[in-house]
Amino acid sequence: MPYYQQHVFMCTNLREDGRDCCEDHKATELRGYLKKKVKEAGLAGRQGVRVNNAGCLDRCALGPVMVVYPNETWYRYKSKEDLDEIFESHLKNGVKVQHLRISPKTDD
Repeated sequence: MPYYQQHVFMCTNLREDGRDCCEDHKATELRGYLKKKVKEAGLAGRQGVRVNNAGCLDRCALGPVMVVYPNETWYRYKSKEDLDEIFESHLKNGVKVQHLRISPKTDD
């Protein structure tokens, strides 16, 4: 049995060279929002859901982005409403949110 049922990595990378990055889209603030939501729902911790900062996931042009393991589901999100949908559908009920998914293998 895995330590966490789901492990969420959210890019909060800040590039200082002018290239687009997830932090340009309030990634740290939105990560805090999701982390709080998971905790308030009683899903945080061992055998539950872990929400972590991630350095650059090398997909900043699509950002902000996150990946959920163990099934390597990549998402792009823009708002708290997007995160609410990912939380309710994927993290709580195991149903991927197709319209927010991005391919794990390409930049589309």
